[in-house]
Amino acid sequence: MFPYHRFFLNNGLEVIVHEDHSSKIAVFNLLYKVGSRFELPGKTGLAHFFEHLMFGSSANVPVFDRELERVGGSCNAFTSPDITNYYMTLPAANIETAFWLESDRMLQLSLSEKTIETQRKVVMEEYKQRYLNQPYGDVWHHMRDLAFEKHPYRWPTIGKSLSDIEGYTRADVWDFYRTHYHPGNAILVVAGDVTLAQIEKLAEKWFGPIPSNSAGKNVILSEPSQTEKKSKVHQAKVPTDALYKAYKMPAKGEAGYLEADLISDILGSGKSALLEQRLVKNGKIFASIGGYITGSVDPGLLVFSGKMESGITAQVAEKALNEVIEEFLDSEISERELQKIKNQGEAMKTYESIQVLNRAMNLAYFAHLGNPDLYWREFEEKSKIEAPQINSWASQLLKEDQASVLYYQAINQ
Repeated sequence: MFPYHRFFLNNGLEVIVHEDHSSKIAVFNLLYKVGSRFELPGKTGLAHFFEHLMFGSSANVPVFDRELERVGGSCNAFTSPDITNYYMTLPAANIETAFWLESDRMLQLSLSEKTIETQRKVVMEEYKQRYLNQPYGDVWHHMRDLAFEKHPYRWPTIGKSLSDIEGYTRADVWDFYRTHYHPGNAILVVAGDVTLAQIEKLAEKWFGPIPSNSAGKNVILSEPSQTEKKSKVHQAKVPTDALYKAYKMPAKGEAGYLEADLISDILGSGKSALLEQRLVKNGKIFASIGGYITGSVDPGLLVFSGKMESGITAQVAEKALNEVIEEFLDSEISERELQKIKNQGEAMKTYESIQVLNRAMNLAYFAHLGNPDLYWREFEEKSKIEAPQINSWASQLLKEDQASVLYYQAINQ
C-alpha cells in the first residue's frame, strides 16, 4: 500500500496527492468520468473524439504539446467505455505548468470549426486504418453489437460507424464539453516529488475558480438478462478463421467479478493456461487462444478468443473449446494451480506499482469507483478466494444461454 491524501474543492473536484520523493519527477493525472457508455445512438464515438479535441488549443494555450515540451514534459491520454484519462509526466519543479495547461482546457477549450473538422478527419482516418483495413480489426464492432442489446457497451469506443463521426455538429461537441468536462466530473491525482501543501495551494489557485455543471448525464439503459445463446457469422479477407466466445459476467465490484477474473486467468492467461496447453500445445485446431475479462463498471464480458490453424473452421474450434470448458466445470481446481495464478497476480501488481504513473492512474481509477482504497481491497479479496468459490461461479457464468459467439470466417482469396 502506498500513502495518499485526498481532498475536495468546493466546485466538486476530487484531488489525490501521492508523495514520492525518490526522484525529481511528477505525474499529473486527470480522469474524467465519461466514456462511450455515456453516448447516445447516432452520436457514438464522441468521448474518443473529444480526447483528440483536448489536445488542440485553449484560450491561453495556442499549442498544448509545445507548452508542455518547453518545460521537459510529455503527455498522452486514453478513452475507454467508462472513463477518459489524461496524464502528464514532467520535472516536479515545473508541476505548476501542468495545472495551468489542464485547467485552461477544462475551462475554455477552443472548439473552432477548423479544429473540429481537422480532428474529425484524423479520427475518421484512425477508424479506417485500425478498424476497417486491419485483419480482424472490426471484431469488437460485431462482438459488442451481438452481446449487448440495450446498454451502450454495444458499440466500441471509436464509435459504431463512420457516419456517426461524420454527423457530429458543433452543437453536439459543445454540449458534450459542457456536460462532462467540469470539476465535479473529474478526479485529479498528482504524484511524485510534491507535497500536500503545495498541491492544495495549486489546485485551489488553478481549478478553484472553475464552475461545475449540475446538468445531468444521459440515462444509461440497463441490459436485459440474456436467456439464449447468440451467434453471428462474419466473413472477411483474413488469413484464417477466428472464434470469439463471450459470456455475461458481473460488473466490477459486484459479487462474482473477481471469480470471473480468476476463471479467465486459469483457463486462458499465458502459455501455461489450460486452454493453451490443451488446444494449442497438444492440439491441431487452434493456432492461438486466450481468455480475459472486459473489466467494466457495468456488467461486462468474460471472453475466450483464438485463431484457427489453416483450414479449420470457427465452428469446429468452438466444439473443442466447449469440451475443455465442460471438463473444467466437472473438475476441481487444484490448490497448486490456484496459487500459481494468485502469485502471478501479485507479481503483476508489484510490477505495476514500480512506476509512479501506474500508481497515479490506479488511485484515480479506484477513486472513480468510489474510494482509492479499493485498489488494495480488491487485491486482498482476490487473494482470499478459494477453489470452491471459483467452481461455483464458473457453473453460473459459463452457460451456453449466456454466451455470444462470433464466427469470423476467412474468405477464400
